[in-house]
Amino acid sequence: MWVSPKHSPCRLTRSQLESLLLQRTTALQSLAQRLLKVQDEERRRVARDLHDTTGQTLAALKMAVASLEYQLQQHHDTAGVLCDINALADQALKEIRTTSYLLHPPLLDEIGFSPAAQWYVQGFGERSGIKTTLDFVTGLKRLPAAIETALFRVLQESLTNVHRHSGASEVKVKLYYQPEAVVLEIADSGRGIPTELMQSISQGNAETGVGLAGMRERMSELNGFLEINSNDFGTTLRAVVPLAATSPLSAVDLSQRCRAYSIVPSSVAANQAAMGASL
Repeated sequence: MWVSPKHSPCRLTRSQLESLLLQRTTALQSLAQRLLKVQDEERRRVARDLHDTTGQTLAALKMAVASLEYQLQQHHDTAGVLCDINALADQALKEIRTTSYLLHPPLLDEIGFSPAAQWYVQGFGERSGIKTTLDFVTGLKRLPAAIETALFRVLQESLTNVHRHSGASEVKVKLYYQPEAVVLEIADSGRGIPTELMQSISQGNAETGVGLAGMRERMSELNGFLEINSNDFGTTLRAVVPLAATSPLSAVDLSQRCRAYSIVPSSVAANQAAMGASL
């Protein structure tokens, strides 16, 4: 079953609105606290990576320079040392560039979500050993910067979850349009999400983790939403974002209409079933 936030078209009473506001405020406070914790953990990881990789490379580079200085003083052949220095400098540049790109790829700002996503998915496959497949619509135009950033962060978090939790051997990333909306879909061939956790996700419980909460919050800021479908054949996550900037309809109307369109067409459902049976 697809899991997405519940919205009622009926007018809410004052007490219902106050209750909804209280729930929303509590959820945001919890999310903010967890985001601070995740931010600290991310900083530790980046610091550790820089120390253990780039720091060691630069230390080796410094020793090679000292060796070069000594050999120059002794009038020895320095060709080998110069070659080592060049290789170490290239390695340090590569490590710094990789860290920088993973934090925020320049491609995202320069030429858009599609090239940045393709670069990231390819690198993910190489780093994780998980087979990755891309299916993006052709001739995709630049999306608003806020939408591109949100979709990219959803992609990053989703693939991280696939790698950590799913045990999948294959993941498929798809980007396509619905009427008045853009959809990012990540489908893996893993073990699926346990029933208890799926119930917590459907109820929006805090225990589901900051990653999912962060993705939901990003979609909410854009009047979009997340859908999650999981079974024994794997898990599929869809991020649906209304293209409000290109439509005269209000954001609320767009969100409601996109939800109506989010029902999986029979042809797509058949393809998903076939994909699951083949995995």
